[in-house]
Amino acid sequence: MKPALIGLIGTLVLAGCNTVTYSGPGLEPIPGSITYSGQPRTKLTKSPVGSAFPHDFIDQYGRQVEETYIIQPDRSLIIAHRQYKPIRFFGD
Repeated sequence: MKPALIGLIGTLVLAGCNTVTYSGPGLEPIPGSITYSGQPRTKLTKSPVGSAFPHDFIDQYGRQVEETYIIQPDRSLIIAHRQYKPIRFFGD
């Protein structure tokens, strides 16, 4: 009986973790962002709604940028997080 109860509790915990929503407006795209010139023409049909993925690029000022995108229910992308990475000289 105890293994079944533990399995049931584990299933409920994992089911709660599966639901991801992001209702924020997101960040404005900058040159180099995937959504800078509008939403991509190809829709991400195989990726689940709510999933996130990173995108690294160099911005117009030469800084390394890492953005995190979230797939919305209409398959559009929203920028949820942006981080500027420090410039490293001589492999430091």
